[in-house]
Parts: sequence; C-alpha cells; structure tokens
Amino acid sequence: MLDETLKNEIQSAYRSVIEARSLKPRYGQRLMMAEIARTLGDIEADEQGRRQSREHVCVLEAGTGTGKTLAYLLAALPIARARGKRLIVSTATVALQEQVLNQDLPMLKRHSGLDFDYALAKGRGRYVCVAKLDQLMDGAEQNPTMSMFEQHLASSGEEIGELARELAEAYGSGRWQGDRDSWPRAIPDRQWRQLTVDHRQCTNRRCGHFGACAFFRARRGMDEADVIVANHDLVLADLSLGGGVVLPAPKESIYVFDEAHHLPDKALEHFYHRQGVNAAMRWLGQLKKSLTELNTALGVQPTVARLLGQFPELLAAIEPRLGEAFRMAQSCVDQRPEEHDSLNHRFAAGRPPEPLREVATALTTPFAELSRHLESISDILRESLDPDKATGLAREQAEAWLPLVALLHGRALEAHALWQAFAAEDPAGEAPQARWLTFEQRGGEAEVIFSASPVSAAATLAQTLWGSCFGAVLTSATLTALGRFDRLQERAGLANRYRYQVLPSPFDYSRAVLSVPREAVDPGDRDSHERAIVDFIEGLDEREAALVLFSSRKQLRAVAARLDDDCAERVLSQEEMPRSELIERHRQRIDDGEGSIILGLASFAEGIDLPGDYLTHVVITRLPFSVPDDPVGATLAEWIESCGGNPFMRISVPDASIRLVQACGRLIRKEVDSGRITLLDRRVLTRRYGRALLDALPPFRREIEGVESLAS
Repeated sequence: MLDETLKNEIQSAYRSVIEARSLKPRYGQRLMMAEIARTLGDIEADEQGRRQSREHVCVLEAGTGTGKTLAYLLAALPIARARGKRLIVSTATVALQEQVLNQDLPMLKRHSGLDFDYALAKGRGRYVCVAKLDQLMDGAEQNPTMSMFEQHLASSGEEIGELARELAEAYGSGRWQGDRDSWPRAIPDRQWRQLTVDHRQCTNRRCGHFGACAFFRARRGMDEADVIVANHDLVLADLSLGGGVVLPAPKESIYVFDEAHHLPDKALEHFYHRQGVNAAMRWLGQLKKSLTELNTALGVQPTVARLLGQFPELLAAIEPRLGEAFRMAQSCVDQRPEEHDSLNHRFAAGRPPEPLREVATALTTPFAELSRHLESISDILRESLDPDKATGLAREQAEAWLPLVALLHGRALEAHALWQAFAAEDPAGEAPQARWLTFEQRGGEAEVIFSASPVSAAATLAQTLWGSCFGAVLTSATLTALGRFDRLQERAGLANRYRYQVLPSPFDYSRAVLSVPREAVDPGDRDSHERAIVDFIEGLDEREAALVLFSSRKQLRAVAARLDDDCAERVLSQEEMPRSELIERHRQRIDDGEGSIILGLASFAEGIDLPGDYLTHVVITRLPFSVPDDPVGATLAEWIESCGGNPFMRISVPDASIRLVQACGRLIRKEVDSGRITLLDRRVLTRRYGRALLDALPPFRREIEGVESLAS
C-alpha cells in the first residue's frame, strides 16, 4: 500500500504543476494517477528489493485530452525513486519521445518540486564508433575489415573518408555528440554501417578510444538518471540480449509504455529470422577466400589456428546445402518476379516440405559450429586487448581483426537461428511459426530469402518483460477492441490478474455527429462505392476542412482522378507530397479562409493532430478491415480456423474496431472541438458485427439514415 509520505509527495507535485501552468485539474488524469499509484504502491518486495507480488502491471486506456504523460510521470516517478528503481518511459514514435524528453520532463522538473534527472537512451548503433572514425581517416582501404566485407557498402572510399574527417572534427570540437540523429544532414545507411558497431564488434573498456566513446559517454549520463526515455524497439532489443545490457535490468526497472498498442507488433519484429541464400553464399565465399589472410594474421595463436583449420570442412558442408535449399525453394513456385519486384510463398500451417526441412536440419549443425568457433575466436581477440592477459596475439592484430570476426559471428548466428526455426517441429496444440519464401530479382540476379517468425509474441513478452520487471504501466488512447481488453491481452501476453481500466474522457462527444448517410454503399460493389465517394467529396462545403481516409491506395488514386476540377483544386493527396508538407499546406489554406480536403491512407488515421478549425469533418470511406494476407497474419488465421475458431471475428473485427476508433479520434482533439464523422460503408448497418463496431465508438450524436434502431 502506498504510504502517506509518497501520497502527499505526488499530490503536492500535482498541485504545484497545475498552479504553475494555470491548468484545469482533469478527473481522468487524477484517476489515472490514482490507478498507477495503487498498482505500483501495492507491489510487495523482499529485503533485497526483489518483487514478490504478481499484480504489478496496470493497463489504462486514456483518450486524447486526458493528460497521460503528466499523470504517469507524477505517479510513477516518486514511487520508482522510493523503491530504488529506474523509471523507463518507452514510446512507439519519435514525435512522442521528443515531446516527453524536450517538453514534459523539463516542465515537470521546473514546476513540480520533484528533484530528478533524466536522459535519452539510444542503441549503440545510433552512435559513431571513434575507433572506426580513426581507421577511416587513416585510410579505409588499408583496413582488413573494409577490404574483405564492407568496402562494397561504401559509395566510394573518398566519400566515406571525407565524411569521417568531418564527423571527427565536429565530435572532437564538441559541436556534435556523436549520435546519428543529431547530425544536421541525413547519413545514408551504406555509409553509416561503416561508422558504427554492434554489441559484438564493440570492445568496450578494452578499446583504446573508450574514454572518448560517444555511446559510453551517453551511457554514463544514463546511469545517473532517474528517468530514462527510450522507445519500444530499444526496450525489446535489450530484452532479447538478456536485459540490462543497454538499459537497466528489468528487475530494477518500472516501465511506462506509452502508445502501448504498438508493443505486440514491435515485439514480433524482434523475433523474426531471415536469410537470403545468395547473400549468405557471398559472405561465406569471401570468408573462404580470406582464410589464408586470417591464418597469416591470427594463426600464431594456437587455439585460433586450430579453429580456423576447421573452417574449410564447415564451409564445405554448408555451401552445397545452401545451393540445394535455393533449388528446392525455386521448385515451390511456378512464376518468377519481375526486375525490382518480389513475391512471397507461404507454407501452409507453417510446414515446409519434408525434403526442405531436412536440408534446414542439415544446415543447422554446421552453422552452429561456425558460430561457436567465431565466438571463441572473438573471445580470444578481446582478451588480447587486455594488457594483463597473455594470449600470444599482439593487441594491434586483435584490434584490427575483431570487428570482422564479430561481424561474421553475428551473421553465422542469424543463419543458425533461421535454419533452426525452419527445421523445428512446432509443438502440438500450439500456434505454429510462420515460414515463407521471398523471391526477388535484383540486377539480373535471382535471390531467395527464407523467413520464419512466431505468430504471437505473447509468451515471450509474458516471460521476458512482465515476468521479470519490477512494475509496468501500459497506456494509449486505443487499447480496447470492441470495448474489451481481450485482444491486447492475447497479443501482449498480459495476465487476467493485472489491473485494467478505461478512463473517462474530458471531451463532450455530443459536440460531434457520427453519420451513416443514405448514400453509403457496400464496398463489395466497387464501382458504386467509388462513385458514392466521389459524389460525397464533391458535395462537401467549399470551405470545409476535411480528412478523407481510404483503406486502398488504388481506390484513393481512382477517386482523386474522377474529382471535378473545382473540387480537385481543394484536394491535398498523400500520393503527391510528404506528410509534413501536406499538413503545412492544409493549415495554411484554413488560415487563409479557404477549404481543404486531405486524401489519406491508414497512416493518416493515427498521429495526425489538427485541432479546432483545422479539421471539422472526417470521412471514412470503408470499415478498416485488413485482410491477414501477410505470412504471419495468414498463418495465425489459418491456425485459428483449424482449431474451430473464426479468424474474422477473432482478429479482423477487433482490429477494425481499434482502427475505427483511431480514425474517429482525429476529429475531437480539444474540449471545444466539434464537427462531423461520416462513414460511407453500408456494412456497418447490414452485417452482424456492425452494432459491435458502432457501440465501441465514443458517444457521438448519431445520424444514421434509414435504420431507426441504430439511431439512438
């Protein structure tokens, strides 16, 4: 239970912020703070601070206008500090991350009376490697790693050398902090890969440039912070490494996941394995050609010499089987992709043909051996950087070759994980892994990419995140589907015993009208539906500020092409310009007293903030169902159906409910906003799921023509 001292500290901080900012206290915000404080305050811990209780997670749906950020910071920060834990605030988008870091936390520190420090956390790959800068300035062509494996990534040696000198000068003078995001110009991926390292290539304290390292400088600042701002990808990447590698260990952390509805999809991306066969053949072939050079440089060390001596046999076992896998993959399909195109072939129920599974099994062992050998060599090279260790290798040799060996180790591990996933038998009664092939044609060369992914991240999140963290808060404006948390629980591995709450909105939704006009038709009749959309847009008031949302790029283009000239002059299409430019032009038109109509796809149904007169009408052309035709979604739907379930009702309808709420949420952004939402899809009135979709929406006033029973 939360003690009185902490309760008073939170309440006092809240009053201070409200008074300093002349804000109006919000009921939903106070309720959110109370729910978080109750959940985190009730966590039981032993004398070492280890969590003992199992009701340490709360899930809070809080709509726009609740003031979520202030609520979770004020409630969670004092408790985290009192418990000796770190507060990790994780977002899904850069925009929210920047808002928390550059606006909310500075404001809170200035006005709340709370004494705390905060920092931004980024992965190692976002920072320049000073050792690599040094090597590139000395001449990349002399570096064995560059000559063997990375030279082809560069635009030219001269370009990367010039960039390296510019970066080094800016970093050395203190004008740049060494992170990719703060460099004033975009650095292409091909160049950046030569300027950074991953956790395997980094030598940490053994590096001669450790004291000047940009990543570890930032890490030292993070070690002193009470609040760490991160993103979902970094949190999940840290967990995949065992936790506590980049961020504090989960058991020492309280997490706040803002935009938490993105977490399950982000998690799936981190457990996905892929390998291009020809890409693997190239790096393995280069390794074979370079064995003489490797032996000359490192063979003076007996263990390294012995391990390198086994490489020819391992490569001889791998290469022909990769070729066999390539040929088997090609036999699975009749067609071939056009140049610069690709096509997927998914294996039904996630089961590849038995001969292909046997080849995958045969590849698993040699790739495992290759991974172990490269790891052992990496360990020896790292030890050689320690002046107190006598390995028989000179520090200069070890330092020069470690990045290459670590790079190869990472590639071998990725290959092993992929072939192991392809060879594995899925447990009976559980959802299978999705397994598929991607065929590409690039520069006249055919490529086959093998991919495997779990269809759900629930078990992994339950074990590595919820089961290991000290406490957690999940929040977003859209966490429920059809008014329930079931879909999120299923996808994110959240237990029933956790605390779930839908917080009241500060908005008066009766200021907005939800309309299903008589002109709305069933999208199954494509021509009639398209004509209805065109007629409706052309009938909009010429001074209207409207957002028209499409589920299909093809339909957006077709509608835009059919609009008359007068209407087309008011249209701003997502197809024609970047999002930021489109929004700026739209705002300018409204400021000038003109009308403006945005035509956008699904990405415009979330994250667009056009309050007041900037948006008075949202037009949803069709219910936002997505067909689970991607390999992961299709495999999950197939498995649900094989178990007697209905994937449409279990996946498609709940997901459509979330997207529909998000789309409608573009209209009311502030308490004084008003306007109209028009749905041009008749199915919401004629199909049995329509009532559930409408009931899950906020309590807008309704104008539903021709169906009196739904008008209330």
